[in-house]
Amino acid sequence: MKVFVTGAGGFIGGSIAAHLVRAGHTVRGLVRRPEQFADLEKLGITPVQGDLADRATLMAEARAADAVINAASSDHRGAVEALIDALEGSGKPLLHTSGSSIVGDASGGEATTQIYREDALPEPTADKAPRVAIDNLVLAAASRGVKSAVLCNTLIYGVGAVPGAASVQLPRLIRQAQKSGVMRHVGRGLNIWSNVHVDDVAELYRLALDNTPAGTFYFVESGEANFLDMTTALAEVMGLGAPQDWPLEAAIEEWGYEMASYGLGSNSRVRGERARTLLGWQPQRTSVTDWIRNEMPKAPIAQK
Repeated sequence: MKVFVTGAGGFIGGSIAAHLVRAGHTVRGLVRRPEQFADLEKLGITPVQGDLADRATLMAEARAADAVINAASSDHRGAVEALIDALEGSGKPLLHTSGSSIVGDASGGEATTQIYREDALPEPTADKAPRVAIDNLVLAAASRGVKSAVLCNTLIYGVGAVPGAASVQLPRLIRQAQKSGVMRHVGRGLNIWSNVHVDDVAELYRLALDNTPAGTFYFVESGEANFLDMTTALAEVMGLGAPQDWPLEAAIEEWGYEMASYGLGSNSRVRGERARTLLGWQPQRTSVTDWIRNEMPKAPIAQK
């Protein structure tokens, strides 16, 4: 297929695009920064300069493609509307990337027993309602002749295909520790996130392009861990002392409200059954802490 991927210069989009090229697809990738063009071309991706506000470019690329993957932002409604409008009545796949902080509870580092499933989603918090509305817009596009699906990723770990592109959560923990010499987690770090390796994510997108039923929502996960276990593993690999608790207020000063409260300080426990039952997805890695200890590139510590 000819596939148009937004966010092709990023961690998720670039990894998906490179995986699709290896699988034999022709990929055009939206990228904002021309300095990334050479890296994408080395991966076999044809770069298209632009951003999510460029409705004309989005619609032209979507119409020229056999399928579209939005991996640039979970929160840009205008871009999603442009892609849906371009694909209306075509029957082409539109895979939209969401994130499982939509079920985050902003617990401040405390644990929960609550686990969410794909057919029983909660009402979103006010903070996450706009993202959920976009997810629902994508799902509703199935009634407009679009083979639409929402892939709701959990905490993603691994090494991306595009040089310099990093995932969201673990790199922020690492950078704070590199800067301060102390590994920290929000609160007591007992909050639990489902997680998944980026290579398994890319394979799921490939499977969904071919086989997803229209209007399907997927949680993307292959395991779960609490932040204390993850920061303990990170501290060991980085040669630091035991990780320390960090008050939410201090974490907000470091990472901002959204990242500290939801990305690093919440629980997001989900189960993704549809990827396995509908698409035959079989993730190859199931332990983020094993990956940290055995596969993660070593992160240098600044000398004090």
